Amino acid sequence: MNLETGEQNIPGGGLAGGVSYKNTTSVESEATRQRVQLLSRKSQSILPQVSPMKRLHSLSRWLGLAALAASSLSNLMAVTLNIPSDGSDRDLVITNDTVIDLSQAVTASWDVNNSANAGKGVYDSNKWAVVFKYSSVTVASGATLTFKNHDSRAPVVWLVNGDVQIDGTVSLDGQVDLRPPQLAEPGPGGFRGGSGYSAGLGASAGFGPGGGFQGAHPGFNDWWEGHSGSYGTLGYAALPNSTYGNASLIPLIGGSGGGGAQYDGRGGGAAGGGAILIAAQGTINLTGQVHANGGASSIDYGGGSDGRGNGSGGGIRLVCANLIGTGSVNALGGVYWGYGGNGRVRLERSSASPSIQISPDPSILQLQEGDSPLIWMPSDGPIVRVVSVGGNPAPADPHAAFGALNPDITLPPGGTTTVVVETTNVEDASVVTIRVSPRTSGSFTETVATNKLVVSTSPSVIRWTADVPVNGGYSALQVKVVRP
Repeated sequence: MNLETGEQNIPGGGLAGGVSYKNTTSVESEATRQRVQLLSRKSQSILPQVSPMKRLHSLSRWLGLAALAASSLSNLMAVTLNIPSDGSDRDLVITNDTVIDLSQAVTASWDVNNSANAGKGVYDSNKWAVVFKYSSVTVASGATLTFKNHDSRAPVVWLVNGDVQIDGTVSLDGQVDLRPPQLAEPGPGGFRGGSGYSAGLGASAGFGPGGGFQGAHPGFNDWWEGHSGSYGTLGYAALPNSTYGNASLIPLIGGSGGGGAQYDGRGGGAAGGGAILIAAQGTINLTGQVHANGGASSIDYGGGSDGRGNGSGGGIRLVCANLIGTGSVNALGGVYWGYGGNGRVRLERSSASPSIQISPDPSILQLQEGDSPLIWMPSDGPIVRVVSVGGNPAPADPHAAFGALNPDITLPPGGTTTVVVETTNVEDASVVTIRVSPRTSGSFTETVATNKLVVSTSPSVIRWTADVPVNGGYSALQVKVVRP
């Protein structure tokens, strides 16, 4: 793993950091203790050797401590930050409605000079991000900028060695529900909605660490109704442990999908909002909008427009010397016959305008002249990775493409399979849970890994093993670690 090292002081004495979703963790503060979750984010697809294909997908998050106390606004000051951008993607100027195709990004290390492919960005699989190093950014009034996902569905990172002017709209919203068996597409860095019932194929849960149950999940009265995704807050009818992520938004991660309806004609769940980091050396002047909202399950496919889960809001992190303007920042869950959980917003700046409208309430970090904000996780941070599934090594850069591309891993059908997970810098009293979500016809299962082997004590490296159910067709696999 190529991890970037960085450090930044945060009120309360904590450290914030992040790296690729392939090997990352996250922290949540509680009143009397800290609850830490690790997730493995890169995808493992599984294709049965005899029966229909299987797919496994992993998600990873990094640990970061962040102060949530309110911060008073100071007067605008002419300060600059140290942002690691060489400007090789040149100036971004948007004057009309535009879609940036993230699949055109060159695969390379995020910090390479991209002059030969200026404007297309760089996909760094070790960071699980599509990174653009701009000289400046301008989105004109009346123009809307959206994104077409990279195959990895990685989030977007803008590193700008000048100023950012947004008078129009930058949108990373998740899609609304789609006709089954299609899956609603998330904003970059988010997760898809579950499939609805169609032609004998049952509904499925939403994808992502906070994906909502599909309709007809045992234990709920609404037998046909899909439930909404969670992220920073719980979605409609979600389990209590469905929130995830951390206030610093390091690493960058988006919202989860809603579950599909178990009722013919009611459609699938809506998708989660995406995630973006905009880091500017100078000023971000926002008179327009930046939003990464979850999709709403509001389309009638002939069976009624209710019954599917909404997507949760995504993640927006703004880093700059000065944040000014009268615009808005939103990372809200979709709302229709229920509600998706809200996402997360993070502001790091030396000064800000009180006129900017932000929802949900942001986490705020005060910066000073010449600060070097942390972009990626420190190399000594806690990490988690999927080592193998069914004896098959997990690929270094798996993708979550249900069907169109080759699966990451092929398994025989039926029964159970063994998953091996490795954690680094994590206590052996932690709880490792493996979640498997089928592409269609079922809800997710969660299995706690109870078998563990200490590989090293300095640093702490532990391998955890669990047998998880193998479903017919594609499935998505995610690992969550909760530290004591």
